[in-house]
Amino acid sequence: MTGPLTIRVSAGSGTGRTPLAAFDAALAAAGVSNFNLVRLSSIVPPGSDVLEVPGSEQLRGDHGDLLFCVYAQGHTSLPGHEAWAGIAWSRHEDGSGAGLFVEHEGPSLEQVSSDLTHSLEDLSATRGNTYHPEGRQVTGITCVTLPVCAVVVATYRRTGWDGMEGARP
Repeated sequence: MTGPLTIRVSAGSGTGRTPLAAFDAALAAAGVSNFNLVRLSSIVPPGSDVLEVPGSEQLRGDHGDLLFCVYAQGHTSLPGHEAWAGIAWSRHEDGSGAGLFVEHEGPSLEQVSSDLTHSLEDLSATRGNTYHPEGRQVTGITCVTLPVCAVVVATYRRTGWDGMEGARP
């Protein structure tokens, strides 16, 4: 890597005839539908910048590239019910840029917001209370008749398949 890592956080929601189709629609709204998602645990490397962006400003790549990310996905297929997803992040007090992401999904804004707050507090406590909240992004959608999905994704980096061990015969 030649410069600081920029982690982009975007959100989307979608509807489809199946929960999987709703997930795909939400990924499209978040700007990441044509990637193979590689889910990471929730550590922000030192020197990183975290930017909230619309889906149109997410990382770009070729169809099928690998996308290293942290994400939350909330689903429901019950008319009148809500699906919510959120990511929150904190930074170490030393100014290094090191940080933590937490991701949650649930049936209400209140639950997801509370879970994000409590998780950040607990993860900081585990590390000596040296991390402080910096930001969050939460999105939700209400099911009318078809399945729905809400997604928030934090993208770290993308890579193609060239040079991957065992990727090509």
